[in-house]
Amino acid sequence: MALTAITREVSPSIQACELTHLGRQTIDLALARKQHAAYCDCLRELGARVITLPAEAALPDAVFVEDPAVVLDEIAIMTRMGAESRRGESDSLARELEKHRPLRWMKEPATLDGGDVMRAGRVLFVGLSARSNATGIQQLAAECEPFGYRVQPVAVQGCLHLKSAASYLGDDTVLIHRPWVDAAAFSGMRIVDVPSGEEQGANVLLIGNTAVVATGFPETADRIASLGREVKLLENSELRKAEGALTCCSLLLAGAPQRRV
Repeated sequence: MALTAITREVSPSIQACELTHLGRQTIDLALARKQHAAYCDCLRELGARVITLPAEAALPDAVFVEDPAVVLDEIAIMTRMGAESRRGESDSLARELEKHRPLRWMKEPATLDGGDVMRAGRVLFVGLSARSNATGIQQLAAECEPFGYRVQPVAVQGCLHLKSAASYLGDDTVLIHRPWVDAAAFSGMRIVDVPSGEEQGANVLLIGNTAVVATGFPETADRIASLGREVKLLENSELRKAEGALTCCSLLLAGAPQRRV
């Protein structure tokens, strides 16, 4: 199946990114861009056609294209992000997404970040977090359920998004860091725990049979490999300082464009 990945270049103002759970550290812009280029190369190696949008100089967090939208097979939902400073990211992303999917838009008072949405087949696990509220989850469900999806809210604490704490590994298996997420929400699924001390390794990008894992989390990588997945290690040290992760930097669209619903 054809796979398209939408990414965006790193903003020159990334140092002014929004932070909730991390202290501000100096971000090496040149290194962040080098690591992001390697990320895009990795997506190509895994079979994706990569579309890279230009940087948004006035929007420090715009490289994290996962948050302004939730992309499904049938539609794309433009979210209303929890951080007001980030809402300007949506317009240029929507202009690209409308080439691939019919768009739906969330409305006030909903807030929801795409990083809080973890898809497992036809189930969307959605984090109830500092960035995503109950109204946002309700609006998402109203858009998705007519297409046969089920929305399952998940309590999140101590981290930015659900996918900071949980990643779907296929085959009804989820990788989680239990202190940050309500494991009971994944009842009936196989749970793989992130090793102690490797909490930031909980965010994993799965493409086909390959799990892209951030470097620096060797035990996490080993546990994923033991499931029969190919493991690809990728450095993302600089964008991690901006509370970013591997899934944050792309929107993956499977199949041909769906223009009408």
